[in-house]
Amino acid sequence: MDIDNLRAFVSVAENGSFSRAAEQLFITQPAVSKRIAALEDRLDTRLFDRIGHRIQLTDAGHILLERGRKLLLEMEDMQREVSSLSGEVSGRLQIATSHHIGLHRLPPILRRYTEQYPEVSLDIRFMDSEDACNAVLHGDLELGIVTLPPEGQTELLQTLIWDDPLAFIVGRNHPLCAVEQVSPAELARFPAILPATGTYTRAVLEKAFKPHHPELNVSMSSNYLETIKMLVAVGLGWSVLPQTMLDKELQVIDVSDIQLKRELGVVRHPERSVSNAASVMLELLQDQNRCAID
Repeated sequence: MDIDNLRAFVSVAENGSFSRAAEQLFITQPAVSKRIAALEDRLDTRLFDRIGHRIQLTDAGHILLERGRKLLLEMEDMQREVSSLSGEVSGRLQIATSHHIGLHRLPPILRRYTEQYPEVSLDIRFMDSEDACNAVLHGDLELGIVTLPPEGQTELLQTLIWDDPLAFIVGRNHPLCAVEQVSPAELARFPAILPATGTYTRAVLEKAFKPHHPELNVSMSSNYLETIKMLVAVGLGWSVLPQTMLDKELQVIDVSDIQLKRELGVVRHPERSVSNAASVMLELLQDQNRCAID
């Protein structure tokens, strides 16, 4: 079975689209269609039902998708192991990171990386930490540089790089600006602008509030911290943000009995070999952590 044909099939199945698969694989849509047709001819069965503009996996397609994913992961793992024997740091490194980390933590590391290892082609995807962890778990990406999942929520290997203290914040005209300290119950009565339910940052906040039993009054949600910062600054509610994002538009408030922090770091699949390109990225990240501690 031709590996490129199998890779095209998996991409179409996961994206639900020939055109999006073509973009992901950096080939034309007719080329994707040709590969799928060749695979169907080879297996003598249809893999997709075409219903109008939609495609749907057949029973044979479902079986091949499960087995095909595993085969592609094994092939990629084998290639990494063989390539690592040379000691060369080259090839393509596929990683994901959150917008916040990409903006506020990664730039100096990426600068050093590209200067020291120009033979590596970096493929960086910006996405929510939760989506990045899923992509690494499914084998789509080698590393995720993300907000680390709470304990027990992932099978991935985790490496802590940065502690990320969070602050309770309001806009300068918010009523709580004049309060020296507020209780969790009092704070919960005011409208909040928080990351969406299911995000790791929201989980950190909800875990901290749970012993105090208040029901949060969430007026709006956004997964973009810069958006939350703007909404808070104009007076639409309180929130929590990393201390690294604080500026003169925001006022930190003291909430009794609660101190918050996230952990930022790297996740990788426990059963995948680490390429040389990924290994040196991990080293640079850990060096950054050691420098911060020193």
